[in-house]
Amino acid sequence: MFNTSADPKIIVQNTSDKALRTIGEKILAGERVSFDEGVLLFEKGSLPFVGTLANWVREQKHGNKTYFNRNFHIEPTNVCVFSCKFCSYSRLYAHRDEGWELSIEQMLDIVKKYDGKPVTEVHIVGGVHPKMNLDFFADLLRRIKEHRPDLHIKAFTAVEFDYMFRKAKLSTEEGMKKLQEAGLQSIPGGGAEIFHPEIRQVICEDKVDAEGWLNIHKTAHQLGMHSNATMLYGSIEKFWHRVDHMERLRSLQDETGGFNTFIPLKFRNRNNDMSNVAESSLIEDMRLYAIARIYMDNFPHLKAYWPMLGRQSAQLSLSFGVNDLDGTIDDTTKIYSMAGSEEQTPSLSTAQLVTLIKQVKREPVERDTVYNEIKNYANADLAELELAGI
Repeated sequence: MFNTSADPKIIVQNTSDKALRTIGEKILAGERVSFDEGVLLFEKGSLPFVGTLANWVREQKHGNKTYFNRNFHIEPTNVCVFSCKFCSYSRLYAHRDEGWELSIEQMLDIVKKYDGKPVTEVHIVGGVHPKMNLDFFADLLRRIKEHRPDLHIKAFTAVEFDYMFRKAKLSTEEGMKKLQEAGLQSIPGGGAEIFHPEIRQVICEDKVDAEGWLNIHKTAHQLGMHSNATMLYGSIEKFWHRVDHMERLRSLQDETGGFNTFIPLKFRNRNNDMSNVAESSLIEDMRLYAIARIYMDNFPHLKAYWPMLGRQSAQLSLSFGVNDLDGTIDDTTKIYSMAGSEEQTPSLSTAQLVTLIKQVKREPVERDTVYNEIKNYANADLAELELAGI
């Protein structure tokens, strides 16, 4: 597309727009970009301008290191009491015969498939099923921990927590403590979508609002758990809605420091009630990642979820601020494939992920869920990895 490794000082100096030049100088000086400046980057920032600066920020933080982990997903159900217009995955409870519901034994069988394999994380998210309550999931977590104590459990979106806790008539803190005691160790970032009520009322009116989402993550942080944060971009939001979303996350991170990574998620328009909305272009995707890396200055990591973007676009994102490609995942993941993601069978071996990263001259590093480095694959023999089936 172009070379983002160019000298950012020259890019900034050669920018004819005075306001952009001022923003660029702030970024290079390590100063925080304001809300209005974030909007301006979306309105006027060319891909070369924001991309070069984002790559510079990324390399200041992480050099060429690009992280991944060995993980697998469990999706307990796609039956859901909520009806988000962008969702291609869930089936309303009234039509639950069209969906799936896994028992605790069936989910444990998925965990047992990985016995003896060097996975470090199980990621559990799904629809909000009225019969899968707090006690059900606490039992699931305990059973997983009993079977494999070393496996890190990252589970449930704020939407799932909110429903569980309200149904159990517990406060957020009480409910979170109960799940933490059962084995919950960190939480993913789903359900954030776009925080501003103007957009939320249109695309996901009936689920937890921004204040509820942020309070759940704040509570998790206060209990010593880390979490991630997402943003669904490219549907009906305006640029300032995106910046408003990122600003709320950045403010909470200033307060708690509990977020590991920010994960922009591309809106996909297949098989949902927003199929009339065009998807964002590749250029807009890369601009979004770049501006996110610039704006989210207190988030250590920026992740591209490769099944949603596709492998080649995920590779490209590594030049636009991204330093994490998620993980090996598992081909049971349906949330994004049902929405028309680029990867219909989202699973990669370690060898494939390492190759993906090395092809664009980055340094592959396996991590655990909270970014402790497990192994650097910069000098790995790919043939040996493939031969070993890793």
